[in-house]
Amino acid sequence: MKNIKTADLCDDYIDELKVALPIGFNNYGGKKAFHGEIVTIKCLDNNPLVRATLSENGKGKVLVVDGEASKKCALAGDNIAQLAFENEWAGIIINGCIRDSEAIGRIAIGVKALYTNPIKSGKLEVGKINIPITFANVTFYPGEYVYSDEDGIVISKTPLH
Repeated sequence: MKNIKTADLCDDYIDELKVALPIGFNNYGGKKAFHGEIVTIKCLDNNPLVRATLSENGKGKVLVVDGEASKKCALAGDNIAQLAFENEWAGIIINGCIRDSEAIGRIAIGVKALYTNPIKSGKLEVGKINIPITFANVTFYPGEYVYSDEDGIVISKTPLH
């Protein structure tokens, strides 16, 4: 997957992009830059939908999870990141927490989240898949494209590579 810089995209396509507000996302995965077609999940403090979705083939896709910026527990850990890597997901963006951050850093996948928390999530199958979700002052629509690197997150209606 070609390394695409968000700064370059902003230089070339700013009128066509939505740029996420810098709300404190950190890069935890072994890949700092990643991009792909958006798949969304909205869930609060329970991650079974995250695991189930990342169990499917994700080639060319990024899972964007709205955990409502909850600090109560982690929505993904090293086992889920490894599962995503094995199923060829380009990355995961979580509006919430992850855990096992050191181990995730050794997996060649993009993982961006707000915080870490060692507490695992609940196991209720609650939430919604592939709906528009809004955080960081932008709306992520399933089927659009997200680009993420150390500088930020940008969204395009069409692929830009």
